[in-house]
Amino acid sequence: MKQSLLALSIKKPKWVFIITLLLTAITGAMIPGIVVDTDPENMLAEDQPARVFHNEVKDRFNLYDAIVVGAVNEESIFSPNSLQALHTLSEGIADIEGVIEPDMMSLSTVDNITQEGVGTIRFEWMMKQPPETMEQAKEIGQDVQRLPLFQETLVSGDEKAAAIYVPIENKDESYRISQEIETLIGGLDSKDEYHITGLPVAEDTFGFQMFVQMGISAPLAALMIFVLMWFFFRNLKFVAAPMIIAMATVIITMGLLIGMGFTVHIMSSMIPIFLMPIAVVDSIHIMSEFADSYKQGRDRKEVVKEVVGHLFTPMLYTSITSAIGFFSLLLTPIPPVQVFGAYVGFGILLAFLLTIVFIPAYLCALKPKALASLQSGSDKQSWLQKVLPQVGKKSLALSKLVTVGFVVIVALSLWGINQIQINDNPVRWFKEDHKIRVADRVLNDHFAGTYNAYLVLDYDQSAAKAEWMEAVNELDDSSLKKDIASIMEGGSDLGSQLNDVIITLEDRIFSASDKEMDTIDSLLAKAEETRRSLAYFQQPQMLKKIEQLQQALLDSGYVGKSNSITDVVKTVTRELKSGEPEDFVIPQSQRGVAQALLQYQSSHRPQDLWHMVTKDYSSTAIWLQLKSGDNQDMTRVVEYVENYFEDNPLPENVSAEWAGKSYLNMVWQDEMVEGMLSSLLSAFVVVFVMMIILFRSILFGALAMLPLSITILFIYGLIGWVGKDYDMPIAVLSSLTLGLSIDFAIHFLERSRDIYKQTGEFKSMIKKMFEEPASAISRNAVVIAVGFTPLLFAPLVPYITVGFFLATIMAASAVVTLILLPVALKATRRWAFKS
Repeated sequence: MKQSLLALSIKKPKWVFIITLLLTAITGAMIPGIVVDTDPENMLAEDQPARVFHNEVKDRFNLYDAIVVGAVNEESIFSPNSLQALHTLSEGIADIEGVIEPDMMSLSTVDNITQEGVGTIRFEWMMKQPPETMEQAKEIGQDVQRLPLFQETLVSGDEKAAAIYVPIENKDESYRISQEIETLIGGLDSKDEYHITGLPVAEDTFGFQMFVQMGISAPLAALMIFVLMWFFFRNLKFVAAPMIIAMATVIITMGLLIGMGFTVHIMSSMIPIFLMPIAVVDSIHIMSEFADSYKQGRDRKEVVKEVVGHLFTPMLYTSITSAIGFFSLLLTPIPPVQVFGAYVGFGILLAFLLTIVFIPAYLCALKPKALASLQSGSDKQSWLQKVLPQVGKKSLALSKLVTVGFVVIVALSLWGINQIQINDNPVRWFKEDHKIRVADRVLNDHFAGTYNAYLVLDYDQSAAKAEWMEAVNELDDSSLKKDIASIMEGGSDLGSQLNDVIITLEDRIFSASDKEMDTIDSLLAKAEETRRSLAYFQQPQMLKKIEQLQQALLDSGYVGKSNSITDVVKTVTRELKSGEPEDFVIPQSQRGVAQALLQYQSSHRPQDLWHMVTKDYSSTAIWLQLKSGDNQDMTRVVEYVENYFEDNPLPENVSAEWAGKSYLNMVWQDEMVEGMLSSLLSAFVVVFVMMIILFRSILFGALAMLPLSITILFIYGLIGWVGKDYDMPIAVLSSLTLGLSIDFAIHFLERSRDIYKQTGEFKSMIKKMFEEPASAISRNAVVIAVGFTPLLFAPLVPYITVGFFLATIMAASAVVTLILLPVALKATRRWAFKS
């Protein structure tokens, strides 16, 4: 394969250029069809149980994603000016396309519940018109304080902030809607501070800024790499070749990804950034050795054949091992991570093929005049050639100290790994001073929390249905039994079926005989009893269990607040009775609960009840407000509830499950960690086996894995030391570390064996190794490590994370290779070079 590829490159360079150009142009034409997706929900497969249940809950309770708008006045939000602005803003938001106006929650769109008289209540708009006086404003504040559904949700406990909850039809429209809201805020006559937050707007805003960042970071990184290569080689035409390879690789890979219908997620948006350094690594090795080997008068074709002959095998194996590192991500259960791993792996192999074909063709096509100016002895290169031999000598002279030093680094790294915390939060994808982070911080300081999770309780109707069907099967009247059986086979749920049965039985009363009347009356009573039992979450004893759970959650400190059907029932019951706090209780009978709920349905917003309970009262959702969207906080809540149910078991026929974005984030984070660990271990084993096959030596295979192992330990130890959470970008660094760290080791060991065959002496071999080979490794490490420093200035944290750790991986793996491998070879030279 090597000879045929070389022959094609050297003999027909124009064909190589044309094919490369056409392939790049065709795939590049697909890029304008890009579709950006930053929804963390898509981190889970569509049939993943937690995601399926989450979407089922949204449908069952008519729940929507919401943007949170907060107004803050450090004196009091209950002033005529503040409430006037809030009223005006609410009206403006309601007119925005994509906003679900009936479900929007604001002081001007919710009901005040008051006592009309004993046994009757009144529902009126909390703020139909904005107040004109301070007294009127304070009256609104007093009304809010009486309604637990709104305390710490619509108005903060310190009365310095008010919120508007903006439900939206499509979360992908969050950024556009938030921009329109900002425009409305800009037109308000108010000195209050306004903030916009919420997971949907954070995710969609990230998508918009990610799209912009893709167009800035990758070109900046490419420019920096280009400048550094020019600094080393001082020949623009010469260094253009690796950049052409890198850009072609990125364009072809991203074009194929988009052309095949994949959306660009936060992970796949980083494909250009990951491919850029990997794509130029092999090119730099070839260009570096060519620059050192080429002299005027030599046949450049022969030099190219010689250089590629030296480097083909190590480059092939470094490419395959790097690709395996990323292909291992296919083992994770996270679809965007699988896509990312598959296409980066493909891009790596593509870059190798382009390098082997394009670079020789490019070098052979250059005019001698263009090559004559190569300054293989430039100041920077001379500096490297002076420093690197000293590194080789010192590492061998201080081999014991070097060994002890790396043992200490490994020990400290293991300690650091134990400090790593698994955590992610889409809001943290922005810098601390980003307006979304500021809004998140300010509003969660004032309110009970802007993050939602739902604890859904379901009543299993199977026992009640079985008991009812048993009563039906005992009927002597075959005609009646047949009619009821026909009804029970249809209908959407058991409650609806029983309603139809009751109507049928009542119709039969008029034509029934005395004997049939007894049967019908008995069956009617059984149907009514079964129907009442189905309305499980109308039963006082179950509502009291929910009330106790809510209080326990509040006392735990893990939850800012919770809302449920119990809050509705207690509020209405209080106003039906005395209006005093002592009557803020759950009624003693199911009839009393049903009466309270029936009263609530006469409000301006009866649909609010069905966001908390289904119409047959067989399922209910407890709304939890959390002050943080961090996985760790959601995990604590889930574990607390599990422990609570162990001590306070639910009835056997009642189950509890979680839903909500905060919970989904926790689920995919857990799956990602487990998946990444298994993919890393499996890839590590495969790479180790490949190293043994490459070097035909278990010893050399183990030596090749040494820099890789230490770099992985060091990088993740560093993450623990600096207190960086283990999040999505950090998780995929294992693949990058696996791919790049092995690269330098393969080149170092392969060249060491080749040179030892020529010299037959260890010291001479080390001396030659720290000339051109070490120089090529160092150039690669410097170019890529420094080349990606522009990412440190990106406004999005994942890009900063990748930039920092990518540079650190390159620097660390190069240092470990150049300092530790000579020591390891010295210690094992009897076995390593015995033949």
